[in-house]
Amino acid sequence: MLDLDSATIVPDVRRAYGEIGFAYLEGHGVAQALVSAAFAESRRFHALPLAEKFALKVNAHHRGYMPFAESKIVASSIQKATKPNQSESLMIMHEVAPGVSADDDPLGGPDQWPDLAGFRDAITVYENAVRGVAVRLVGIFEEALGAEPGGMARSFVRPTTFLRLLHYPPQDPAGPDDEFGSNPHTDYGFITILAQDSSGGLQVRAPDGETWLDVPPRAGAFVLNVGDIGERWSNGVLRSTPHRVLNRTGRDRYSIPYFFDPAASAVVSPLPSCLTVGEQPRYEPVAYGEYLLAKLNANHSYRQHPAT
Repeated sequence: MLDLDSATIVPDVRRAYGEIGFAYLEGHGVAQALVSAAFAESRRFHALPLAEKFALKVNAHHRGYMPFAESKIVASSIQKATKPNQSESLMIMHEVAPGVSADDDPLGGPDQWPDLAGFRDAITVYENAVRGVAVRLVGIFEEALGAEPGGMARSFVRPTTFLRLLHYPPQDPAGPDDEFGSNPHTDYGFITILAQDSSGGLQVRAPDGETWLDVPPRAGAFVLNVGDIGERWSNGVLRSTPHRVLNRTGRDRYSIPYFFDPAASAVVSPLPSCLTVGEQPRYEPVAYGEYLLAKLNANHSYRQHPAT
């Protein structure tokens, strides 16, 4: 458990993400009313007729509706996916600053909003609140890693953000063992701030590499985890932990992950503070935009077979 307002947050972060890679986050200051409103809008969207959702089908900028069972995490090094994810979602990304080129932001483009009164306002207010938490966390991770003050933050002047409204229909409790709401995977980016409903279903892999641990919903808390870019940046000091979703509760599950990642143009290299004297970096420098596009191209069928 992390408390964003605690005086011990920095050593707690170093310990939590050096050992497990996941923790509950309290003291974040996002009002429960905003979280509840975002979930209400997500349910409204997913209750729309399928034809209305398909009218917003995900575009080349990775924004819009992802139909049920469309994505499969084929590039995962955790476990080869044999079946697509048993979920559907609406992806909303960062606004693109005027004058930003495709070279600076290859996913820069228009979001696709449903024609639901109040939807955009509620989701935007929620996104702004969670973005504020993410910005604070960048500084905390900087301090936890002993990085140059403000050094990591410069990579987030124009962050790449994803707000995903996910819906997991109930899975058959007697269904196949290789069918998941979300196949085992690690996240691509820096940090993920997750709001869960009361259904449960999230599991993370324990440090033993075999056991899967339940992450039950906790009132008032987000779930915070580090992604692959966070692990690379820290030269492995932070753990990008495999996780999955199994929704065998007999109920619909809704979740809202918020992915907060560097600018597409940012080049991520292991921090000098995360290297011991004489140690060679475990990871090569990588331009985040190029890295991200490679992941999306591998894992989303719409990118291999674009709509005509």
